[in-house]
Amino acid sequence: MLHPVYFGSPRQARLEAKETLPAKLDLILDRLHLRDRVKGETVAIKMHTGNNIGYSTVHPVFVRKVVQAIKAGGGKPFIADVNWDTAGAEERGYSTETLGCPVYPAAGPDEKYFYTHARPFKNIQNWKIAGLIEDATFLVNLSHVKGHPSCSFGAAFKNLALGCMAGETRSAMHDAMHYDRYWFGDERTDAATCQRIAAVCPQAAIVEDKHTPGEMHLHFEQCNQCGRCLQVAPPGSLKIDPVNFHTFQEACAISVSLVLSTFAPDKVAHISLATHMTPVCDCFGFTGMPILPDAGIFGSDDIVAIDQAVLDVTGRTPLIEENIPTSMEVHTREGHPLRWLHGPHKDPYCVTEYGEKLGLGSRQYELIDVLPVEQIERAPMGYIPAR
Repeated sequence: MLHPVYFGSPRQARLEAKETLPAKLDLILDRLHLRDRVKGETVAIKMHTGNNIGYSTVHPVFVRKVVQAIKAGGGKPFIADVNWDTAGAEERGYSTETLGCPVYPAAGPDEKYFYTHARPFKNIQNWKIAGLIEDATFLVNLSHVKGHPSCSFGAAFKNLALGCMAGETRSAMHDAMHYDRYWFGDERTDAATCQRIAAVCPQAAIVEDKHTPGEMHLHFEQCNQCGRCLQVAPPGSLKIDPVNFHTFQEACAISVSLVLSTFAPDKVAHISLATHMTPVCDCFGFTGMPILPDAGIFGSDDIVAIDQAVLDVTGRTPLIEENIPTSMEVHTREGHPLRWLHGPHKDPYCVTEYGEKLGLGSRQYELIDVLPVEQIERAPMGYIPAR
C-alpha cells in the first residue's frame, strides 16, 4: 500500500486567493482530517521559529491556519521550539496574538525539563526528550524545508530530531559524527604537515584539535568532501569516510523514533513547507537567497513518506547557482541538488532510509495534488476596486 502524501503546488492558473499555498494548506488539513482528530487533545505544534533576523521560516499565515484548524476541532494548541529560538520569537511574527496560541520553549526556559530515554548509539547512551513534547497528547510536525550543513537537507525528520530534544542531546547528536576515527597521524604528520593540511581547506573545515595537540579535527558541517586535504595529508593519515557523515542522519532517525514512540500512531501529523529554501538551517539566524525553486506544501501522517516526497520533488530541479554564496562551491552534480552543494557523502536520502529501517514509515508513497493546475479553468485577471 502506498502511503498518501498530500501536495499543494506553488503554481496557480488564476490570480485568486483560493489557488495560493495558504488555501492549499486548508485542503491538505482537510485531507489529513486534522480537525476530526484533535478534540480534547493537547497539541504541540513543533516548528522552527528561527532566531535573530531570519525571515524564511514558516510564515505566521500558515501557522495560524494550523492553529485555527486545531481550535475548530476542539484541541488546545501551543507552539514549541528550543529555548534560544522561542526567546524573541515575537520579533519574527510568532506571538500569541498573531498565531492564536502561546509559544513555549519545549524543554523549559533553561532546557532542564525533559524525560530521559535509554537508547545506546555510539557516544549517546540516553536521549532527553523535551518535557512539553512528551506531555502533549497530539503532535503536529510543521517544518520548513531547507539545506543543512550536517546532512544537506532539513525538513520533517530534522524538525523533530533536534527540536524535540534538550540541548545536551542535540549537542551529542552532532558530536556523534566524530565517534568513528578519521585521523591516523604518525611520525610523518608533524606540526608543519598538519598546518599544510589545514591551510589547503577553503572552508577551514580541518584544524588542529584543541584538546589533543598533533591531532586534526574535522568540522563535518563545513566539509564538502572536496578532497583537497587528502592531496596534502600523508597516505593513510586522514579518512573522509561516509560513515561519519551518515552517523548524524542515523542519529536523527533514532531521535525521531523515540519522540514518536511517546504518541499513539494516529496522534501525529506532518506538514512541510518547501519555499524560500536556503543553503543552511534556519538556526543560523539569517536568511540568504533561495537556492531551489519553491516546491509547494506537503502533508502526511507518514514522516518517511513526506520527507521522501519532498526530496523527490525538489530533486527534479537544479540549484539556482547564481544565488549560492561565493564561499560555497558545487563540485559534484550527482544525486539530489542539495548534495551538489554540501558534498557527495551528505546524501539527504539517508535519513528516510534509516527511518524506514526503524519502522517509522515507508519510502513508497502516492503524491496527491489537492488542486491540480491542469484542472483549473482559465479566467481573466480579477479587478480590485479603488474604493
